[in-house]
Amino acid sequence: MLTSFWYANPAARHWSCALPSDQARKLHAKLPGYSPTPLTELPALAGDLGVGRVLVKDESSRLGLPAFKALGASWAIHRILERREGPLTLVTATDGNHGRAVARMARLLGQRARVFTPGGVHPEAVAAIAAEGAEVTEVRGSYDEAVQRAASAAGEPGAVLVQDTAWAGYEETPGWIVEGYATLFAELDEQLGEAPGLVAVPAGVGSLAQAAVAHYRARPGGTAVMTVEPETAACVLASLLERRPVRVETGDTIMAGLNCGTPSSLAWPYLRDGLDAAVAVGDADSTRAARELLALGVDAGPCGAASLAGVRAALDSAERRASLGVRPGSTVVLLNTEGTTANPALCPAGKD
Repeated sequence: MLTSFWYANPAARHWSCALPSDQARKLHAKLPGYSPTPLTELPALAGDLGVGRVLVKDESSRLGLPAFKALGASWAIHRILERREGPLTLVTATDGNHGRAVARMARLLGQRARVFTPGGVHPEAVAAIAAEGAEVTEVRGSYDEAVQRAASAAGEPGAVLVQDTAWAGYEETPGWIVEGYATLFAELDEQLGEAPGLVAVPAGVGSLAQAAVAHYRARPGGTAVMTVEPETAACVLASLLERRPVRVETGDTIMAGLNCGTPSSLAWPYLRDGLDAAVAVGDADSTRAARELLALGVDAGPCGAASLAGVRAALDSAERRASLGVRPGSTVVLLNTEGTTANPALCPAGKD
């Protein structure tokens, strides 16, 4: 059971890593409909939080889908198809957005897709995946159990796993997915023109957070990176508190895309050594944040709004502010990882 909702690592900004590959962005630039997603400044929120600037990197419409996941799926599938000829079945497990991205890329590239969804994924999200032409198998169990089913199915002839979490013996494809996410942060650099003081990242298995840590720890600037998770599925936070990867039993949460029980093995070293802080928030916190962002003109679903909920919790304490290096003039970036249309049933303000 989670005994704390907060973790901080004062040594994280002294850790460094190699510069990530920029090859994925060259592919993304060639994809139909590609353009950098908006970076929206919210001055009223900056005043409320007591910082210099607050900006939202808004992934609510990325390559025609309501979440950032297409960045990783497109690059990983591109790398897979470079190596394998003939028709393939691309297999994955998902809480919604990753599976839809894999299904979309499979359809565009003339491949088949098979997607496993755990219990708790809303029927409308499942229907959106099926509408991309994928075969959808609903698993009566957790996300981790859906991943196990997908991995087993990927052993069939002509099938290949495209999973956004890693474990021992399965790290190459998740590594390509993380490389794909790097495009988001390269865009952010160009749009912002400076190193932000704090970047808040909603975390499921930790792959997007790995991309954030790799980006900022390979560059000067001292940016703090913080993950935000549901209290009922805080596998990254629990692992950091234990100083080893641990599996947590997940429960129901409105933040369905973050409802993951085990951190990615590939992400873990980056999170352990280079992540400044981790925080867990409740469904009510995420719902309030989503309503607040919607009122300010940002279309944020519960997972995307978690970044604001986490920043509010973190900056509510002078001690936590100091551990993050956040000052009155700091720039804070919130990653809005999905829009409300990623799961219409969870729209906090009834928007459809």
